[in-house]
Amino acid sequence: MTVIGLSALAIARVITGDTAAFGLNAFEWVALALAAAGLTVVGLGVGSFLGTFETTPEERGTVGPALGFGGIALAAGGLTASQTLGLPLVVSLPAALVAGLAVGGFVTLAREDLGTTLPAGGLALLVGALVLADVVTAGWTWAPEGFSVTFPGYMVIPVLAGVASLVACWAAVSARSGFGAAGRQSAAYFLVGLNAIGMLVVLATLILFIGVKGFGRATQGIVFDPLAFEFRWPFVMDGYNFRPDVANGVFPAVVGTVWLVIGAVLVGVPLAVGAAVFLSEYAERGRFTQLVEVATNGLWSTPSVVFGLFGYAFLVPRFGNTTSLLSGMLVLGFMLLPLVTITSREAIKAVPDEYRDASAALGVSQWETIRSVVVPTALPGIVTGVILGVGRIAGETAPILLVMAGGLRDDAPSVLGSFQFVARPPFVVNDALLQSAPALPYQLYATITAGVSGNEEFGWATAFVLLAVVLSFYAIGVGTRIYFRRRLQHE
Repeated sequence: MTVIGLSALAIARVITGDTAAFGLNAFEWVALALAAAGLTVVGLGVGSFLGTFETTPEERGTVGPALGFGGIALAAGGLTASQTLGLPLVVSLPAALVAGLAVGGFVTLAREDLGTTLPAGGLALLVGALVLADVVTAGWTWAPEGFSVTFPGYMVIPVLAGVASLVACWAAVSARSGFGAAGRQSAAYFLVGLNAIGMLVVLATLILFIGVKGFGRATQGIVFDPLAFEFRWPFVMDGYNFRPDVANGVFPAVVGTVWLVIGAVLVGVPLAVGAAVFLSEYAERGRFTQLVEVATNGLWSTPSVVFGLFGYAFLVPRFGNTTSLLSGMLVLGFMLLPLVTITSREAIKAVPDEYRDASAALGVSQWETIRSVVVPTALPGIVTGVILGVGRIAGETAPILLVMAGGLRDDAPSVLGSFQFVARPPFVVNDALLQSAPALPYQLYATITAGVSGNEEFGWATAFVLLAVVLSFYAIGVGTRIYFRRRLQHE
């Protein structure tokens, strides 16, 4: 585990080959730890085979480890033959196949303790030896023939060490549980847990990185005086000015993003929940429902730029041939539809049939049962789908770039103050909805990619505020879900 952590730090360039302690650089310490782990794993396997440890290994290996170790040997043999030795394809390909089949066959035919630990420990020892023997160093580079790419040693070493240490840890966990079914289960739990930890670490790293980069500029000039009831946050409460002597802010973009999400939710959620209720409670299982499932799954996996192109070709010409806030709301609402439909349908299907039967036994109509029993019970799941959908659409750039982008502005869209009654249909108009509006994702794109601000700190601060806005939407959604879940439990 130590080697895995050090490898992750090296990949993130937190530690480098120049980082030294007690006369050895960081990569050499990683190699020593990896070699020690390899020897330990080999010792566990040999000890189990000789009866030193009480274990219950299978007489033959399983298919999963054989495929894994065989694949590693196949790749290593092929790369060594073709890239290191420079052998032609007619020679390197058979060599790779022989290496893969040999290792895979050994893992399959040998007793489980040897077939699990010897390849894993051997891989760790091999990687450690390559680094300690200075075959692969921080300054070493590898440029594969036929590819216009170069792999530096300071990236190759952490990747190889991370893979080798992960395999060694997997084998050690299996050995600790005595191999057999218990060992395989413990090793699987280890991989699943490590994967979950890795995801959390990556997420925390991204948030921390954006926070470190953007927090200083975003919070610059904050004034808070509770005695005078004064609070001012210039970066969030001011607009964007093109004057060099005035500090720029993102207030119009924040307001535009909030209205964009509110409009998308108002457009997409009622339609999605209604469709889910119809498909789950009224429509019979058949080709129609299967077609809807395929369509919703396909739409959810459709790239957002496709939705943007649809809005640009279909909606923009019908709203005065110009980009508008309403077009952005509709396009993001369409993007929200598939996920909310899928999650709402699954939540409704998860409602026990006993609830429906009890309601029907009391003489309640089907619609009243759906309205008063099914939907309230499924509401926490429905809200979960809305949270996931909002988290995606709030940070979309491609669709709003095509249908809504209003550039960098000093004034925020005044949606509530723009409603007017007129004497012609539709009798109510809102000019703010039919005009372009700024949004945080587009402002971030314009700041960092186009470089309109001339200051990278402004872009990172915008990213920090965008992250805070998206997390705020998540917090509101999670709070709503908890409220309805507790209310359901009390009832």
